Amino acid sequence: MSEQVANHPSPDPSDQDNDRDHAHGHSHMVHRHRDVTGGTVRAAVFGVSDGLVSNVALILGVAAAASTRESVLIAGVAGLLAGSASMAAGEYVSMKAQAELVERELAIEKRSIAKQPEMEARELAAIYRQRGADAETATSMAEQVHQNPDIALDVHAREELGVDPDETGNPAAAALSSFFAFAIGAIIPLFPWFFSEGNAAVIASSILGLISAATVGVILARFTERSMLRTAGRQVSWAVVACSVTWVIGSWLGAVV
Repeated sequence: MSEQVANHPSPDPSDQDNDRDHAHGHSHMVHRHRDVTGGTVRAAVFGVSDGLVSNVALILGVAAAASTRESVLIAGVAGLLAGSASMAAGEYVSMKAQAELVERELAIEKRSIAKQPEMEARELAAIYRQRGADAETATSMAEQVHQNPDIALDVHAREELGVDPDETGNPAAAALSSFFAFAIGAIIPLFPWFFSEGNAAVIASSILGLISAATVGVILARFTERSMLRTAGRQVSWAVVACSVTWVIGSWLGAVV
């Protein structure tokens, strides 16, 4: 008896923790991922970038054509408000339409699972075979999944539609994020015109725009773990192109109008 007790392996505390976590429905992941499907972060990043580039280009174009401080301020504020509202509306409509499309496809899949579960199970087994499972294992996996209709719907949504039913995004949150992000980006190159005018304000707007574009690039590089120099250079390059085009057009309009 004493030898049996001595040879009996003691429970691993980590195994006990794992069992306890699984009992409470907790899942373990090798590493954590950022949320890249919700839409809010994407809307914020795009909003800041679009607001910055579009408004600095607008400001410089108007400055080249009219050169009066009042004209630039009116155009800059109008661009900020119109751009923010447009970005928010567009983000809301696009995400809402996407969510409704996903809901429609999920409803179709749910009806199909309820009416013809055998065919859906065979379809899922075929997907597993394409992923490398043998026929017996694929069939067994599909049958186990289809024991619970809710789990079956979730798995079919991921495998067939490529979507997570619980992560369709929040259109309202994305719209608000896009609105305020665009406004923040758009107000930066407008700041100098509240306090100065002429060439000094043009130079200040240009410098602020380039610095902000580079900053957005650096932040994007941190998120994506890409080269900071390359990403910042890309952002700055597009800003320079947009500003150059509007400056040339504004100068031409100022000369002919």
